[in-house]
Amino acid sequence: MEPIYVTGHRNPDTDSIVAAIAYASLRNALGDREYTAACLGRVSDETQLVLNRFGYEPPTLITNVYTQVKDLEFDRPPILSAAVTVDRAWNALQERTELRAIPVANDDGTLQGMISREDIASYNMELNNSCFLNDVPLFNILSVLEGKVINEAGEYVDAVSGEVVLGIPESRCTVMFSESNCVVICGNQPNMIHRALEQNVNCLILCRTELSQELLDIKTSTCIIYTPYDAYKTTRLLFQATPIGRICNTKDLVCFHLNDRLDHVKEMVWEYRKPCYPILDENEKIVGILTRYHLLRPKRKRVVLVDHNEASQSVPGLEEAEILEIIDHHRLADIQTNNPIFVRNEPVGSTNTIIASMFQDKGIMPSEKLAGMMAAAILSDTVMFKSPTCTLRDIRTAERMARIANVSLEELGKEIFSSSVEGKPAKELLYTDYKEFHIAGHDLAVSQVTCLDSASILNRKAELIEEMKAISEEAKASLVILMLTDVLLEGSYLLYVGADDIISQAFDVLPKDNEVFLPKVMSRKKQVIPSLSALWG
Repeated sequence: MEPIYVTGHRNPDTDSIVAAIAYASLRNALGDREYTAACLGRVSDETQLVLNRFGYEPPTLITNVYTQVKDLEFDRPPILSAAVTVDRAWNALQERTELRAIPVANDDGTLQGMISREDIASYNMELNNSCFLNDVPLFNILSVLEGKVINEAGEYVDAVSGEVVLGIPESRCTVMFSESNCVVICGNQPNMIHRALEQNVNCLILCRTELSQELLDIKTSTCIIYTPYDAYKTTRLLFQATPIGRICNTKDLVCFHLNDRLDHVKEMVWEYRKPCYPILDENEKIVGILTRYHLLRPKRKRVVLVDHNEASQSVPGLEEAEILEIIDHHRLADIQTNNPIFVRNEPVGSTNTIIASMFQDKGIMPSEKLAGMMAAAILSDTVMFKSPTCTLRDIRTAERMARIANVSLEELGKEIFSSSVEGKPAKELLYTDYKEFHIAGHDLAVSQVTCLDSASILNRKAELIEEMKAISEEAKASLVILMLTDVLLEGSYLLYVGADDIISQAFDVLPKDNEVFLPKVMSRKKQVIPSLSALWG
């Protein structure tokens, strides 16, 4: 069963991570067991504190949802050892007529080559010009001939070589072998057998005939094999005992790996135009084969988006995935879908407030631990109910979840926002809750850090500004803002890299040294981004 990933935005905050866990838990409780909570980046220290507090593991980390080779319905043929006989390979191809070729593996499961009907046919045609058997393993010969070794000398032979001589009919005096480097095939022909044994030919194959005790007593180094087949079939099958590793195609092989993206695969298939391509896993082991047919209807990854609905904030490759649902509390942005989907977007302060309502709608009470974690997420996203995004519904929902979990909201809030940010590298601090925006032709990035003591972070202003300049160059952003939200001061310091007049006009303040304090400003999405959007029209 392929998973349905429930994922929040990049650089996920506590609301995003918990929303993914909570919604996946709800759907799985309803019997939809394929839902899997996922995250797109490192879990912040605050979020990890909440997860540890209520005994949860971080969600599955995913880096993209591009359609990959592993998402295709590719063929999984038998993977044959290089030691397998040509006869067995031909039978395998005949049993799976849809296969153009079969992978040939080394002893460790890695790819040695590919064998096709054309390879076997070419090998058989070449036999018309040569009747020489070259060092073919005895086990292979016994397998294809359903034969057995009937003399002691044969027990010391491991491989058979020599010119193949058909000693039937015996009346033909031209059927001769003047040297021992021969493989003689004959029937009930005592004289021919006697001659072969005395001359110590490499191998004597008896077709449907018993050997007299007199002939068995002849001292010889010849390996004697009995087969129930007639001489004609024996001659034909004998050359099918050759190991396929000797005739398979090993040159100019084009391979794909399970994690290769579909767009790359299509380009390669268009360029090389081979009938099929081996597929390898991360350890270079063979797992299947791919044909152009498999590219016609790729199976896309399925996702549910929570706490965002903007492509730039979502998982890379979203355009190739199938979006099933969106549950969010932000403004509607630019995500498009091929089909109608379920969307629940409500003006509340936390996505978990919405998901708690969905638990109620379905008649399911969240567990104590999950309820406690959802309460913590609401506290985090509403900044202990002081954010302008906070609604009465957020407060009532958090209170209910706290009662179910038997926790104190005040103590839980202090525990969350007292989590130390000291000692964190500047880059890590800036990416804790980082989002990029594109507004009216302007690219910008806004990072938000919420704490109970902003002074200790402001002491690192120079270090933070330098890192923000690097982010501005890397993201090609004309404005980078660090929104340092102090719960006790009920406001936010803005550190920024960009034009002073943008900050001045957007927030009606007089900034100084890339810094300004905005009283009562606690929300990025409801206060900072709307002010910039209004400035740029």
